Amino acid sequence: MRHDRCKSCYHEHVWYSIANNVFLVLYKGVMGVMTGCQALIADAFHSSADLIASIITLFSLKISEKPPDADHHYGHGKIQFLSSSIVGLILLVGGIFILINALSSVVSGTYAEPDPIALLGAAVSVLMNEFLFRYQSCVGRENNSPAIMANAWDNRSDAFSSTAVLIGIGLATFGLPIADPLAAIGVSMVVAKIGIDLILEAIDGLMDASLGMDELKVIHAVVNKVPGIRGVSYMRGRTMGDRLHVEVDVMVPDTLKVYEGDLIVELLRQRIMTEVEHMGELEIFLSPVEITEGAG
Repeated sequence: MRHDRCKSCYHEHVWYSIANNVFLVLYKGVMGVMTGCQALIADAFHSSADLIASIITLFSLKISEKPPDADHHYGHGKIQFLSSSIVGLILLVGGIFILINALSSVVSGTYAEPDPIALLGAAVSVLMNEFLFRYQSCVGRENNSPAIMANAWDNRSDAFSSTAVLIGIGLATFGLPIADPLAAIGVSMVVAKIGIDLILEAIDGLMDASLGMDELKVIHAVVNKVPGIRGVSYMRGRTMGDRLHVEVDVMVPDTLKVYEGDLIVELLRQRIMTEVEHMGELEIFLSPVEITEGAG
């Protein structure tokens, strides 16, 4: 993590998200009713889905922090992937809901010019959700949390939908009311795409997909710097929520004594735990190899 503050943000961000979405549900709902803007009322419902997603994220992070127990020997980190998939599903269903409503409006011609003051409601929503997306994505990256990243993208999708509402209301006030549902169609596709991506990433995590090549290269570089190690037999890793679980088998000379092997394992463990971010479990194995004379 780049800053000590990042760990505090891990526990605080979800409360900001909940407070933001409670405000937006009430604000956009009241503004939508007062101005007669159907798009803004629909956007308020979208924010209510975001509120549910934030509450799900809150509970998943609490469970994820529990230590391993008799029934869960590897901890509870994977609950974050489950949370991420639920948020993705909410976005996918929300996107389909918006798409059906918008298509229905276009086909039936039931779109009307809203009060221009509804522009204020949409603009406030865009600014607040974009700010929250940037804040949460920073917290998610620094803490390597899929649940926080999913919640961040949920807020980004709300910013997109509010942008569509803003454009639609703006064009409607200039005599083009069909722009409102057309903009909603475009946004619904973006929201659904974000939802599908989150679901696929969560499935990868639940199926123990391998770590990315960049992460494995970082660990490999650390291994190669430890004296006495002649190479890597194999290395594999997966994520358990926001923690990495890694297995590495290193080659050492077959002339090595047992206590010398123990010293190499301990040194390698200290190096990896210190230099690789978000490390959780680390298993190290030694494979004795014959070293020919003159070999490094």
